[in-house]
Amino acid sequence: MAGQPYLHYLNAHWLSQGVSELTYLLHYQSELIEAFLQSQQRSGDLSVRVNTIVEPQPMGTGGAIAYAVRKLGIVGDFLVANADTWLGGGVREVAAAEAPAIATLEVPNVERYGNVEIERGCVVRFREKQESHGQGWINAGLYHLSGSMFTEWDGKPFSIERDLFPRLAERGQLTSVPLHEEFIDIGVPEDYFRFCRWIESGRGKFCELG
Repeated sequence: MAGQPYLHYLNAHWLSQGVSELTYLLHYQSELIEAFLQSQQRSGDLSVRVNTIVEPQPMGTGGAIAYAVRKLGIVGDFLVANADTWLGGGVREVAAAEAPAIATLEVPNVERYGNVEIERGCVVRFREKQESHGQGWINAGLYHLSGSMFTEWDGKPFSIERDLFPRLAERGQLTSVPLHEEFIDIGVPEDYFRFCRWIESGRGKFCELG
């Protein structure tokens, strides 16, 4: 993207929001990402502590987090962010919320993402993509979690979005942190190129999701 890997922009963005340590949860072609992170550290572009955790097999989003918690011996709170989406801000807001908490974002059309239903500041239900359309709130891919949530993990792969978060929502234990930030998922070609154009234009105008 404009001559740099996407992670170049993402890492700089996290650091600008006060992040002081990064841990990447990796599997596929992990050596390429590790080599890039090392080059960023050598050049001084990445001036914080960086850890990499390579899963022995794909563990799903929840399993990847649980595996890292176990490997690093995490007992306190920590933040988790998707590495294939751009969120204009929110680190401080989500970190200030009591764990477990997720960032939520209002978009014109939730059909691509699924809908998050919120009542009195808590997530009460997640609607699947096939059930969702029109304006609404979505999971923005930034979470405040606690190591204690994963102490009973059985070592098997699982999805934090499909397996853990809905259970927490049913119990009224999942806080919503509403944000009003730029957001784009680079996981499809249309939005990948939209992000490229945004970077190349000097980030002057961000194209909203339709």
